[in-house]
Amino acid sequence: MTTALQNDSFILRLSCKDSIGIVAEVAGFLAQRRLFITESANYGDRATGLFFYRVKFTPENNDFSRSSFAAEFESLAEKWDLDWELRDAKVKPNVVIMVSKGDHCLNDLLYRHRTGALNINISAIISNHTTCGWLAERHDIPYYHVPVTKDNKPQAEARMLEVIEDVKADLVVLARYMQVLSDDMCRKLEGKCINIHHSFLPSFKGAKPYHQAFDRGVKLVGATAHYVTPDLDEGPIIAQAVEPADHRLTAEDMAALGRDTESRVLARAVKLHTEGRIFSNEKKTVIFG
Repeated sequence: MTTALQNDSFILRLSCKDSIGIVAEVAGFLAQRRLFITESANYGDRATGLFFYRVKFTPENNDFSRSSFAAEFESLAEKWDLDWELRDAKVKPNVVIMVSKGDHCLNDLLYRHRTGALNINISAIISNHTTCGWLAERHDIPYYHVPVTKDNKPQAEARMLEVIEDVKADLVVLARYMQVLSDDMCRKLEGKCINIHHSFLPSFKGAKPYHQAFDRGVKLVGATAHYVTPDLDEGPIIAQAVEPADHRLTAEDMAALGRDTESRVLARAVKLHTEGRIFSNEKKTVIFG
């Protein structure tokens, strides 16, 4: 097995109309330049006719540059009409977390960030309450309290977008942020905003969904992470999970089980997104886990 001369790794992501020979030509391009493939996944969707490819590679030579790669790759990209990007795997994406009062998802993301389980920079935390300020202070992360009412919502969202832009956020995570974003804000964050909610929807809307589920004798508790779109809670799904529930659980037990599931599913979605493993496939996603 060839040993790379440096630790730099890069992720090449591409999509295009499906056809024969794309993988072979891209792999050949990398091989000719002594770019050692360490991870590769591809998928052709017969329903949409689209092809998706993610490949991670390490240069064997120390003279690799992204600009020269782009210049040389352009003719191949034009040939196949590729929508493509090259990422430096060691660069940590900037993430802004938005939260209300419930801190379980926020706390979990902060822990995974602190231990290195998530390769991200948490650049800011935005909340419509002061409840979670102590968590931000403990982790030395800027905390922005932006109250939201029906009268000041446009101004509040403008302030939030200002923060997101100032920290150059690559991703916005709604970690149980309990305000509905306007259509305009959803469009501005399209493709880079993830939400988490219980998977009972469209049933048990509103307050205390787990208590509503308990009253109905629900036997599964689950969570769904998805991209935010103007269609409320109907954006492309990224990750889901369910846990069994039975008659022995109280409403509070079900809520606790729901919090654990939400935290786990949201963290998985953030990891998949920030590692460049998710591709948009019309209204669905293609995910290379």
